[in-house]
Amino acid sequence: MRYTFRLLLFVTVIASIILITKNLWGDWIVGTFSVLFTLSIIFICIVIFLENRHPSHTITWLVVLGGFPLVGFFFYLFFGRNIKKRRLFEKKALTDEKAFLEIEGNHSSYQDKINHMGNHQQLLFKLAHRLGHSPISFATKTKALTDGNETFEHIFQELKKAKHHIHLEYYIVRNDEVGQKLKHLLIDKAREGIEIRFLYDAVGCWKLSKDYIKEMKKAGIEMVSFLPVKIPFLNNKINFRNHRKIIVIDGSVGFVGGLNVGDEYLGKDQYFGYWRDTHLLIKGEAVRTLQMIFLQDWYYMTDKKLLSDTYLSSSSGVIEETGGVQLIAGGPDNKWDVIKNLFFSMIVSAKKSIWIASPYFVPDEDILTALKVAALSGIDVRLLVPKRPDKKIVYYASRSYFPELLDAGAKVYEYEKGFLHSKIVIVDYELASIGTANMDMRSFHLNFEVNAFLYRTGSTQTLVNEYIKDIEESKEIVMDEFVKRSIVKKLFESTARLMSPLL
Repeated sequence: MRYTFRLLLFVTVIASIILITKNLWGDWIVGTFSVLFTLSIIFICIVIFLENRHPSHTITWLVVLGGFPLVGFFFYLFFGRNIKKRRLFEKKALTDEKAFLEIEGNHSSYQDKINHMGNHQQLLFKLAHRLGHSPISFATKTKALTDGNETFEHIFQELKKAKHHIHLEYYIVRNDEVGQKLKHLLIDKAREGIEIRFLYDAVGCWKLSKDYIKEMKKAGIEMVSFLPVKIPFLNNKINFRNHRKIIVIDGSVGFVGGLNVGDEYLGKDQYFGYWRDTHLLIKGEAVRTLQMIFLQDWYYMTDKKLLSDTYLSSSSGVIEETGGVQLIAGGPDNKWDVIKNLFFSMIVSAKKSIWIASPYFVPDEDILTALKVAALSGIDVRLLVPKRPDKKIVYYASRSYFPELLDAGAKVYEYEKGFLHSKIVIVDYELASIGTANMDMRSFHLNFEVNAFLYRTGSTQTLVNEYIKDIEESKEIVMDEFVKRSIVKKLFESTARLMSPLL
């Protein structure tokens, strides 16, 4: 089926041309168009069946195509083409696995400390190692940063200290006040002779001005877009985006988390107000894994291989932490849906509590069932989401899951101080995940993501404390009140829920 979708596009274009010339050639053209369009819809349905998708995905697409044939047809062309991920990202998957296994995969110097973890924690980190090929480090310092002001203050401080290289990877970069500040700082560092490589997502940064990029390039900064999309209908990559937010400085300092580059992350947007987000400052051994993730992404887009001691030498002089840190990359190039499976493992391993914060909560059946079973078992399951939406379809889809969770005994809170954008999972007060992945199907199956998994670190306790503060600034959703919402809202939620496999 190599040319299946281009053939569909060709049929559509021809049918459109025929329709436009209706007044010249007669009404029979409408009938011809209808036949061609109907055949295209039938053809798409056959393709969906043959691809053996998850039943919920298959049913959703059939409902969309059957109920809204015209809109559904074009929506499918944009977002539904399930071309084989192995074919699209085969090179990246193979080169990434080989590189990680050669450089990180056989790391076993901390086996004694791993053996002293609880059995369920050991299983999680072994699973993470098997899926992500990166080791757990006990020679890494981390610091949880709890909003934009604290995050960018630390980022700019560390960037100014750079001596050799700066690597950045972002989903969104805006040409606003904070974006300008970052640009000028990087240009100054480039003039000092610092190597700077900047990988930005082509779709997330589609509003970023060409002048912004030109200025950076003129200063000697290497700016590369990730999976550029020129003609959406002809580009199979539009639905697979790089959602990672990574900074690596001199191979010894790193940042990862939920914040992109923009003024809204500093609370300067009037609609959102205070922007509650979480980022992680990393120093020490685990930065090498973050560096590896960036370098492999860079290699994928440029064919420039930079896996050398210049960028991957181990950090020294870092006081050893008592807790463990593991950086894991997930994406559509991975066979096993890494982030989703690690979240699932965390949930089912919980003995006392599962605390989740996510701006977009659209779980698949595996995650939803695991959360409900945990709550029914008496485990303290809490979900923290924003009260104010930024993406209304996702917002209403998220709310459609609340009754099931509440009925199982979970607690759901809406953050009221501002907009909640943190992406946090905390289990039993000692195991945590922080990074770029939301608790939704797009992060599980389509986006390139990166998360840090923390075990009994100082930053883990910070995340616990901050989560408690966030709950205090939130309103708990009570079932008796929630069921009284209007029929219109319930219809929106049900419709959005139906679309959830596509979000």
